[in-house]
Amino acid sequence: MQMLYNSDSFTVLQIDVPAQGVDEAARGGYEIVDKFARKGIFIEGAVAQGFKAGVRALIETGPSEEALDDYIAGYTALAQQPVVLH
Repeated sequence: MQMLYNSDSFTVLQIDVPAQGVDEAARGGYEIVDKFARKGIFIEGAVAQGFKAGVRALIETGPSEEALDDYIAGYTALAQQPVVLH
């Protein structure tokens, strides 16, 4: 697990799951936490690839924190998992 982004509004973690066997491919994705809504979402597969490509394209423009937060907010609109601290 690696923290990729942390602002007042969002945290983005990259999670890699190594292959467990010969026939299994490595997996992974991104966990995005909306700190104000106190909800999170885990994206993987094609959605994660789209997220990654969008972030890379945005980074090339030298975005502000607000621009990054706006982009991430588009993904957290689907978040339903409440964040629980224990």
